[in-house]
Amino acid sequence: MPVKPINTSLNDRVSAFAKAGKILSQYLASDHSAIDIDEDLWAITINQTLTLAEQKNSWFTRDNLLFALEQWSQALTVEHLNNWLEPYHLEHVEPKKVAVIAAGNIPLVGFHDVLCIILTGHFAQIKTSSNDDVLLPLILKLASADVPALEESFDFTEDRLTDFDAVIATGSNNTARYFEHYFGKKPNIIRKNRNSIAILTGDETHDELVALSDDVFLFFGLGCRSVSHIKVPENYNFDAFFKAMYEKRELINYIKYSNNYDYNKAVYLMSEFKLLDNEFLIIKEETESYASPIASLGYSSYATNDDLVAEITAHAEDLQCVVANQKVQQTLEPSLKAMAAPQLVDFGETQKPGLADYADGVDTIHFLLTLS
Repeated sequence: MPVKPINTSLNDRVSAFAKAGKILSQYLASDHSAIDIDEDLWAITINQTLTLAEQKNSWFTRDNLLFALEQWSQALTVEHLNNWLEPYHLEHVEPKKVAVIAAGNIPLVGFHDVLCIILTGHFAQIKTSSNDDVLLPLILKLASADVPALEESFDFTEDRLTDFDAVIATGSNNTARYFEHYFGKKPNIIRKNRNSIAILTGDETHDELVALSDDVFLFFGLGCRSVSHIKVPENYNFDAFFKAMYEKRELINYIKYSNNYDYNKAVYLMSEFKLLDNEFLIIKEETESYASPIASLGYSSYATNDDLVAEITAHAEDLQCVVANQKVQQTLEPSLKAMAAPQLVDFGETQKPGLADYADGVDTIHFLLTLS
């Protein structure tokens, strides 16, 4: 079914999302005395939406929600959006209806796909996760405030998706098989489980390891960019690592995190696994998988940099990010340069992706341009 022409220009759409970014920035600044009455109303709307998001998903704490909004407020500026889109040719896009099946593991995880679709001039048919179904409508409402015609570029549905030209779907390995069965005949991006790892050398500073604690604990480690496994040299001493992780010890006071910690520790002890534990984080040797339950990390050792290159190259499709210092990144970069993923990231930066840091290394804008 043909999509009616989108009644906005690229400049309109960029300005609309930059407006959303500005409203978020003003809300986060918390100095409402400097905001006019309309934007005070936006502050009330945002606050109410965050409260609802917390109520609907107890993993969405206020701190994590504010962090997510902060990242998007910084990204959604005219300068950043134009710099991102400059390499592409968006002048003559024939609009298509692109279905988005968004995950709900961390706040606004599906927004980047929707942003790509709308900015390229396509129509987004959005199916949100029940775990995150109020934040994305909020951002689109903010963006449509000064450009009401933007509302013609998207809709939300709870029904089965049947009438679309392409699909972008994100889920687990199990749901990916379902997606491939139902959507495989249409142009698609189908994303599966991925994990992120950190490589330690033993020479990290305390500040670097504290930064790594953000990669581990932000969003309770529920994102594909969250570090769930660490690679360490043989005979690595974990003392400095645990000292840095201890900066996040207040997490144990959050009941859902505490319950997961207690449960996973009990399971590991009953299975007689050898553990390292600092009373809020469990470290367990793991050589079969990069995935780890909440409140735990897997670790495995390496002997040489060549070992690291061989392993990461072999398991590239399982990895979203590899966190390491600049020296290690330089060692890995030549081998990974030809691969779409994983992305090499500095300590503390996994949850701060840029607009051009595409999930799984698949260029979403390029994909959307192939539809016209």
